[in-house]
Amino acid sequence: MQYTTLIDTQSLHENLDADDLVIIDCRFDLMHPGAGEQEWKDSHIPGSGYAHLDRDLSAPVTSTVGRHPLPRPETFAKTLESRGIGNQSQVVAYDASGGAYAVRLWWMMRWLDHHRVAVLDGGWQKWIAENRPVDHTEPVVQPRHFDYHADDDQWFTTPEIKTELANGYIILVDARTTERFQGIEEPIDPVAGHVPGAVNYPYQQNLDDDGCFLSPDELKKRYKDFLGNIDQHHVVHMCGSGVTACHNLLAMEHAGLSGSRLYPGSWSEWIRTEKPAG
Repeated sequence: MQYTTLIDTQSLHENLDADDLVIIDCRFDLMHPGAGEQEWKDSHIPGSGYAHLDRDLSAPVTSTVGRHPLPRPETFAKTLESRGIGNQSQVVAYDASGGAYAVRLWWMMRWLDHHRVAVLDGGWQKWIAENRPVDHTEPVVQPRHFDYHADDDQWFTTPEIKTELANGYIILVDARTTERFQGIEEPIDPVAGHVPGAVNYPYQQNLDDDGCFLSPDELKKRYKDFLGNIDQHHVVHMCGSGVTACHNLLAMEHAGLSGSRLYPGSWSEWIRTEKPAG
């Protein structure tokens, strides 16, 4: 198996017994943080472990960071090891939200220089709709060793974002809904609006009506139309807390537009010290 962006349900089903396969359930609900883990305990793709967005894919929140700060690389590496992920593992992440949470694991593993990681296209809903097998017992996991190299050139801090925007070196793409970007509504963060100079590309535009990613050709066309002559290496993605921004990163990668980067702090960190627009 060699999947680095997406994997379809048929391919995953055919490879469920592969020795190097590790499946991670990333279902999550921002309004009910324990719901996804309970859903995993109730029913999941056979062999799936679970990664909790707040506990496993983020560091503790402090007064100076956003809602989902990146954990220290060594901490995240230990989390991977505890899930049975080694350097030769083919990892598949899935959720029930069109990939909105699974993409966080996808990006974080690439941050640690592990590229054999993919998101299940269509996620849990498509798996269930196709009557594919499920399990109701927690898997027995054999921990593995994971050597890592954190590539911190893949992301920007808030001070770096301010500098790069001021210098006109980057284009900051916000993956939130148009209503949140424009400050019309804000159901999660205490301040509405957007980073001055940012542009809006809601991550839902990467998906078709069935919750699957559009084809690479269609994604490439849409992003090329959106970005114009801007090179993808100057693109930085953000959202509310650095999670769904990874959806746009994955979409561009799947379209062959590699090289864009992430602002993990995103809106929830920006508003701690800076003024919004919108």
